[in-house]
Amino acid sequence: MRYMATYDMMETLRNANQWLGATALSFASYPIFSMTPNPAFQWLAAWGEVTERTFDRMVTKPDWGIRTFTCEDGKDHLVSIDTVVEKPFGNLLHFAVPGRRKMKRKILLVAPMSGHYATLLRSTVKSLLVDCEVYVTDWHNARDIPVSEGKFDVEDYTLYLAEFMREMGPDTHVVAVCQPVPLALAATAYLAEAEPEAQPRSLILIGGPVDPDAAPTEVTDFGRRVTMGQLEQTMLQRVGFKYPGVGRMVYPGLLQLASFISMNGETHAKAFSEQIARVARGEDSDHDRHNRFYDEYLAVMDMPAEFYLSTVERIFKNREIATNSFTIEGRAVDLGKINRVAVMTVEGGKDDISAPGQCIAALDLLTGLPDAKKNSHLEPDAGHYGIFAGSSWRKNIRPLVLKFIDASDGKAVKIAAKNQAA
Repeated sequence: MRYMATYDMMETLRNANQWLGATALSFASYPIFSMTPNPAFQWLAAWGEVTERTFDRMVTKPDWGIRTFTCEDGKDHLVSIDTVVEKPFGNLLHFAVPGRRKMKRKILLVAPMSGHYATLLRSTVKSLLVDCEVYVTDWHNARDIPVSEGKFDVEDYTLYLAEFMREMGPDTHVVAVCQPVPLALAATAYLAEAEPEAQPRSLILIGGPVDPDAAPTEVTDFGRRVTMGQLEQTMLQRVGFKYPGVGRMVYPGLLQLASFISMNGETHAKAFSEQIARVARGEDSDHDRHNRFYDEYLAVMDMPAEFYLSTVERIFKNREIATNSFTIEGRAVDLGKINRVAVMTVEGGKDDISAPGQCIAALDLLTGLPDAKKNSHLEPDAGHYGIFAGSSWRKNIRPLVLKFIDASDGKAVKIAAKNQAA
């Protein structure tokens, strides 16, 4: 019960701050205060507006915001977001463009389950939608999943990916971003042995911790320093009475957000103080750069406790993927069984979450895959976000990924990265 009380306390603090912001905005906006040209009221109203929006976004799932698409015929077509597979912990979505000719490239974009919603990949989806049929894994907020639905750990995550790949068929190209990279690799190996005909055509792994020890970062150091017992005691809480998942053990999104912000506290503090000043001067807009970024960044979701713990223990501490010792329901998943899926890795030279070396380690594990089907790319000046959603992705990485996808359709792929990654 004490964990449930702690969860409710965090929600109470968030709700109280949202209320304080709304109250300040309402109070300072009374017309009578306009009779006195006192900038304090403008500042108070601005502080209230920014504060209310900030704390409200923490419990609001962002919208995809992808409604129309201009096709080659010059016409705007509506984008329909259809649910292809519906499951308790996550759905498979298809961004369909009715009236457009069917694209030859079919991509499964595997979104992370690491505290943010799949909408974090909105710009990635938009960029791929131009030339591809795009499918996305849309993971659900654990606080909204009843306890009766059972557990969800890294093995369940991997089986979900295998089911999604099976549903989409063997002409699929899988693009995994960040956290799911090692599990997408495991899901492909699982299918390679259990259902070889269901394997995807290619697998593109972007900035993920296949071997966390290959290049230590603050994230991997944390996983080493803290024991599993400490994590259970300090990071997990029970969902409170306000949500359908009442009683479920989770790693709260608000706690994860606090960790994110603490890593760059001064930068965030400066961003919010500058936004308050802009609002006070009337220079803001609902979709300005600050709001676009923080509306997504602040929107966090709870992770199932068993998924969080098993990720830390099995992927980071025990390095089960890196040592090719991962199992599902006691059955070994041998990465060496992957022998016909073209695999490409992408890393950012300035990635401080999954540093260069962690992702490319996947290629050495694929002992059954010919070198002609392996490729990798290092983007020297890109950080973690830039390799899948920033300018580096748009200008350099996306064209390489599409070229690799086209080459994997029955053609040999030359290794271009061994010299780039050096």
